[in-house]
Amino acid sequence: MSKQTGLEPPVDPIVLGKLGSAYGIRGWLRVFSSTERTEDIFEYQPWFIQRSGQWQHVELETWKYHNQDLIIKIKDIDDRDAANLFTNCEVVVDSTQLPELETDDYYWRDLMGCQVINIAGYNLGTINDMMETGSNDVMVIKANLKDAFGIKERLVPFLDGQVIKKVDLATKTIEVDWDPSF
Repeated sequence: MSKQTGLEPPVDPIVLGKLGSAYGIRGWLRVFSSTERTEDIFEYQPWFIQRSGQWQHVELETWKYHNQDLIIKIKDIDDRDAANLFTNCEVVVDSTQLPELETDDYYWRDLMGCQVINIAGYNLGTINDMMETGSNDVMVIKANLKDAFGIKERLVPFLDGQVIKKVDLATKTIEVDWDPSF
């Protein structure tokens, strides 16, 4: 696994979270993590945000839990007004920082845009989002404009071996055992 070194802006950016509102008067900010375990967002450094079309490195001084929230202190940001300038900025890292996955594990971002075709050859559409339901992930599939069943969107569980028969990221296709009328 290659890690990004130095402070070069991300070549292949991926959003891992978002900076929230200021907390207190000493420059702390809430942070909302998109990682599986919320505190894992701190494992990926350096962080970048984009402001006025330019990448800006964000150096963390420290972080901690406050009630159910994560709050951070950005280096050299010492008051509420300065912290507020970061509110709603996405926390971005280079995708090379993500760990290698085992066989048959996929990052959601790699599944976006894949064509979903059932075992009979019917094209169900294209994945345009993923959802976590607690029991399993669900593909949100935007149906083709001329879908024979008049369906605009399908929700199909991502159950490997049951529903998912084959994932081919090279051709951006996923074969499923799924009735197209659902």
